[in-house]
Amino acid sequence: MTTEAQEQGAPLVVVASADAVLRHPEAGEHLLTEIERGRAARFRQESGRTDFVAGHVLVRLCAARLLGVPAAALVLAQECPDCGLADHGRPYLPDHPGVQVSLSHTRGVVAAGAGHQPVGVDVELAARGGSLGAVARRVLAPAELALVEAAAEPDRAFLRQWVRKESLIKIGRATLDTLGRIDMSALPLDVPAGAPLRSRFEDLHLLDWTAPEHGAAVAAVSTARPRIVELVPAG
Repeated sequence: MTTEAQEQGAPLVVVASADAVLRHPEAGEHLLTEIERGRAARFRQESGRTDFVAGHVLVRLCAARLLGVPAAALVLAQECPDCGLADHGRPYLPDHPGVQVSLSHTRGVVAAGAGHQPVGVDVELAARGGSLGAVARRVLAPAELALVEAAAEPDRAFLRQWVRKESLIKIGRATLDTLGRIDMSALPLDVPAGAPLRSRFEDLHLLDWTAPEHGAAVAAVSTARPRIVELVPAG
């Protein structure tokens, strides 16, 4: 079965509220593995648990749309490259080694990506507590920091660079320790609400957008051009 994404060779990226994901007709904790259910049960706050479950459901829905199969047919696993444990780390589909997946969740909003090429996604709320402060100086290159500090809204400018860099971590091109050595200052910081911005960074396609309905900044990166799709039931 050939899907539209396969025809275009584009990784799929979806952003939705956690509540919308869990209202999807295919959603449910029955999709989760025993390890995932155990992790979900350890959250002290119900909101954190909901976001975790929604993120792990959404990545299955995204991959299911890519492959043209029911979400229930997919098993999601994780493995940490540092310690080898299976309760955290980069997600993958053991039964579909040719498919790459990524997920992210923040308060009430989740994002996921799936493709036949490496893909990384990150989502963060635009309304955040605190300020950029020492965090920006630790994770931004000097030229990036100068642009952020000169921006009309430095916190929002930092958030844009942050989701970009987090997406690089998700795709395996960076770590928290190396973020400050990656310079993305040539990319524009001004991303209009609802208007995705496409750019290139080295060999990667970068897709930035602001989701005003969620109050969130989103970034997706892949070796192919990512494509935003809506959360809809399979048809």
